[in-house]
Amino acid sequence: MDEFMEKLNSIPMLWVSGLFLLASFLLEYIFPMMEISVVCPVNPAWVSLLISGTPIAYWAVVTVMDKKITSPLLITIAMVAAVYIGDVFAAGEVAFIMAIGEYLEGRTVEKAKRGIELLFNLLPSVGRKITVDASGNTTEEMVEAKNIAVGDILRVLPGESFSADGVIVSGTTTVDQSIITGESLPVDKGEGDDVFTGTMNRFGSVDIQVTKSFANSSLQKMIQLVAEAEEQKAPTQKTVDKWASYLVPSACIIAIITYLVFMFGFQAPDAALTRAVTVLVVFCPCALALATPTSIMAAIGQATKNGVLIKSGEALERMGMVSTVAFDKTGTITLGNLAVSDIVSFVGDENKLMPVVSAVESRSEHPIGKAVVNYAKKNHLEALEIKDFAMQVGKGVLASVDGSMIFCGNEKLMEAINLELSDEIHKKIAGLREEGKAVIIVANESVVMGIVGLSDEIKETSAKAIATLHDSGIKNTILLTGDNEKSANFIAEKVGITEVHASLLPEGKVAAIQSLMEQSVNVCMVGDGVNDAPALKTASVGIAMGTMGSDIAIDAADIAIMGDDISKISYLKKLSDATIFSIKFNITLAMTINCIAIVLSVMGLLTPATGALVHNAGSVLVVLNAARLYDKKII
Repeated sequence: MDEFMEKLNSIPMLWVSGLFLLASFLLEYIFPMMEISVVCPVNPAWVSLLISGTPIAYWAVVTVMDKKITSPLLITIAMVAAVYIGDVFAAGEVAFIMAIGEYLEGRTVEKAKRGIELLFNLLPSVGRKITVDASGNTTEEMVEAKNIAVGDILRVLPGESFSADGVIVSGTTTVDQSIITGESLPVDKGEGDDVFTGTMNRFGSVDIQVTKSFANSSLQKMIQLVAEAEEQKAPTQKTVDKWASYLVPSACIIAIITYLVFMFGFQAPDAALTRAVTVLVVFCPCALALATPTSIMAAIGQATKNGVLIKSGEALERMGMVSTVAFDKTGTITLGNLAVSDIVSFVGDENKLMPVVSAVESRSEHPIGKAVVNYAKKNHLEALEIKDFAMQVGKGVLASVDGSMIFCGNEKLMEAINLELSDEIHKKIAGLREEGKAVIIVANESVVMGIVGLSDEIKETSAKAIATLHDSGIKNTILLTGDNEKSANFIAEKVGITEVHASLLPEGKVAAIQSLMEQSVNVCMVGDGVNDAPALKTASVGIAMGTMGSDIAIDAADIAIMGDDISKISYLKKLSDATIFSIKFNITLAMTINCIAIVLSVMGLLTPATGALVHNAGSVLVVLNAARLYDKKII
């Protein structure tokens, strides 16, 4: 039944309703001295009344049965009263205007559910279970992920996702766990290290022992957090409905008093009834119902022109109350792309070191290797031939260049070739890591040739955007990231963020935001990754970076910035302030027009039809004022 009522309030049906109402209006004014029935057997307004009025009457009955007094009840009373005295046009007009308000309101507050569906799509469906029988024979069996139990041993091959949370019991690998932690770099893992459901095994084959059931896995927990936050963000009740408990009885009392006063004032009962019905018609909160959604739609339209997608009016309103902005790091403050940042050569200048490094790394699939190759292409370095390429998972890569073996990797690779690092080299490596940079140690079989540092590039606009936020009244900016503390602190200091929380899983980001909100702080969360989805949903306002962001982050957020410029956050705050002012002005205007129309109705200066036109004029004024937001310059 509810679905049928929603279809009646769809755009095609609204068009039909409006056209029949217009036909009724034209017939009354084209043939003012003739009964409509002479020209048209049935007043066209009946069609409009049935299409737009039926859902209103339905919800009036539903809410009354639920012992609630809402605006649909008042509108239904007015429609019935207008029909009773034979003014079908007035009844149809009231129904049509309210239907438009309902449609616009629904468009501004509906929440997309696709984000949770996308999260479910990340869940692996099967896992490779390893079983050892009494004779020591090993068998592999593909089992459904939901049937994997704590304690099971799973084998995960390169390119496969982990189908359960667990700990590595055999093998080493590199894991891309960005969907959980948001870390920009894959993480080397070995025996004893934890792995998470849905993360990608990049290179080595490993066996893991399951530590959490499928239902309690980290990815399932993320899905649950998003779903719970979605429920907490249910649309607020319409402004009109908040006042319905006062409007309905007030309208009925004034109408009854009007009827009784004029009937006992020696007027004909029909004339007294007409005045009473007119009071009910003009009391209908059509303009009031349009005040909020039209302002919000106009503001959303302006934001769209400026590359910002706002999903709900609530989010726009809450943005004006934000006092703290929390940022994810990778893809939000930084570009999310590794780039060569430091070159320390012990064999002459960097032009002698980097061609060798890029040649060895040219066969690597690791993001670090790709960053080095990109550097070589950008700087047009000489392409050297290599032989005997090999990769040692968790250590690095090696190859023969011009007859000499070159090793590019970490300290573990240097230990494997029995090459001792000097205190100076250790100090240099430590300094780079203090700045949150990845490090490649380059060596031949006898000596360290150099060190290459790589870092995630900070967006050019980040520092200025943070400063603008502080200037605009934002009291605190926070960095919430899955990256290590050194990297997080270095980035925060560079861009002027005042507070840092590092090494966070999704639930850690949620907990940090909830802690602030429990202190009555309105928090805006800005992120771009799957792992940010729960935090985006939990915050007072969630903003996703649209260009860099994942579909899940965009769907989880209230607002999406279709680009990588976080300076748009200041623009959003100012747009929110302008929208709230417009809404308050429109409500005041609507209430003023209603009050004047009520007085005129009691005095008999308005009929139900002219009363409907007057408050329709009020609706038009409200819409026109709201439309000004679309082109308003937000500085």
